[in-house]
Amino acid sequence: MAAHFGRLRKGATTTAVAAVAVAALSASQAPGVTTDDLGRQAAGAAQPSGDANTGGAGGGATGDSPYYTDLPPLKSPNPSPSASPTTGTTVSVGEAEAGIPATVLDAYKKAEAELRASKPGCNLPWQLLAAIGKVESGQARGGRVDASGTTYSPILGPKLDGNGFALIADTDNGAYDGDPAYDRAVGPMQFIPSTWEWAGRDGNGDGKKDPNNVYDAALAAGHYLCRFDRDLSVQSQMNAAILNYNNSTEYLNTVLSWLEYYRKGTHEVPDGTGTLPSHSSNNDPASPSPSTPATPSTPTTPSTPSTPSTPKPGTGGPTSPTPKPPAPTSPTPSPTPPTPTQTVDHLEDANTGTLTATAGSAFGAKVAVRAESKASKGVAKVRVRFTIIGDTDATFTGGESVATVVTGSAGTATAPALVAGEKAGDFTVRATVVGRVLGGLDYTATVTPRQADTLTRTGDTALTCVPGGEFADQVELKATYKGAVAGKVAATATLIKSADDATENDKGPYFKDADGKTIRTLTDLTTDADGVLKLPKLYADDATGTFLLRVNTTGGAVLTVELKVAAAAS
Repeated sequence: MAAHFGRLRKGATTTAVAAVAVAALSASQAPGVTTDDLGRQAAGAAQPSGDANTGGAGGGATGDSPYYTDLPPLKSPNPSPSASPTTGTTVSVGEAEAGIPATVLDAYKKAEAELRASKPGCNLPWQLLAAIGKVESGQARGGRVDASGTTYSPILGPKLDGNGFALIADTDNGAYDGDPAYDRAVGPMQFIPSTWEWAGRDGNGDGKKDPNNVYDAALAAGHYLCRFDRDLSVQSQMNAAILNYNNSTEYLNTVLSWLEYYRKGTHEVPDGTGTLPSHSSNNDPASPSPSTPATPSTPTTPSTPSTPSTPKPGTGGPTSPTPKPPAPTSPTPSPTPPTPTQTVDHLEDANTGTLTATAGSAFGAKVAVRAESKASKGVAKVRVRFTIIGDTDATFTGGESVATVVTGSAGTATAPALVAGEKAGDFTVRATVVGRVLGGLDYTATVTPRQADTLTRTGDTALTCVPGGEFADQVELKATYKGAVAGKVAATATLIKSADDATENDKGPYFKDADGKTIRTLTDLTTDADGVLKLPKLYADDATGTFLLRVNTTGGAVLTVELKVAAAAS
């Protein structure tokens, strides 16, 4: 039976094969070692600015859930697979491992193609998705998926209940993982529900974002790896992305081993026939899984009552049996200390500035909060999630709408910089504590439209026409703001009655709509990236005289242009 295993102990099943396979990839780039808030050893790596986002309450897309540790074959003339010292089972596997189930392979390649179009600077190789899929779920349990890419049965990690794993209380009411008490990693790429909620994607175009669908999961994993403007062709940035997915040095090395193996060649095999992994990160013989019952101790055989001995001559009586000392009482185990997250009582604002920005520019202030205990003391090592809510195209730096940041020693977490999109208006940034049901903090952010304070014509040719004719030259303008080019600024053009009466004229020059009908007001105009606005062709009716065209932009720029209609000179 192929089951997805989760991590209880890191470093399980480490062999000489792993050292050889990843030495070339990891040389001079091995991340430093730190410890997380549960005291487990974890790998740290230099991250881009703002990359404190681990994506989930337990860390990474998977909540640092367990993973498979099987390694690809060692490439040598006479490979000698390693064997477990206790079971004799080989850890490196045969060339059949080069085969990837057809639907699963197709999902990886389609995800790579989509990312190549939407985030070309990421340089995501599909082989990286295949390596992670191998380590997380054995390629969807050997490709046990239907024609649409959905697994025949859910692939679930263990309960993240703090018993040997991270503690992540339920965040989805069991909607994804079926567990209303604790979260579990879900699907072929093993996303925890709280991460899937914002990272999920529709990879097969069926209108749903299903973590159990390999197309959806592969595309979501690709976007997750490509966050923060990473370039995965740079090894240090690829390492950071993998560690962000599951924060373990052994995990990094295992994924890199499979990546290198798949890059050397792979082939398609029928769905359901893929080779299944057999070793997991919680199979360390020295560290049995918490689900494995402890071996009961052998009960002590009751002592046979001593038979009174026959008194020796001159002793005066029978010999008394020596009393047995009482069995030592096991000490009462000390209660498990609460995690930092469990000690948080509320969030407080940490001097967040005014959140305003012009469309297309970065906000000058950042959202900052402080996680505090009941005694109003700052709590470090707590994950705070910042979420952008509302009808907006604003994002955090890197293009994401969700960022998770770990509080520092003072208990403060600062969100990555906000970047305004083109939609003007208000939206909300919400800060919440990951893994706790606590009230959050909402911040209102405002995006103002792009502005121009000056409009000028790009030419000085007089704009003239004969009655019933058309103007030879089109009106072209240039917008600036404080002397700089004002690109993508909204504008309106109206043929007005007079300089003192800006209402629409009912005679004189006019534009034509798509159906050829007369119109004298144009809305939804926008300057181009160079601040230039070229109006459609103008026509004249039978009225003669001097007429006015007025153009207004957001920000207050106004320009009035004269149009003359006169009969041709005889």
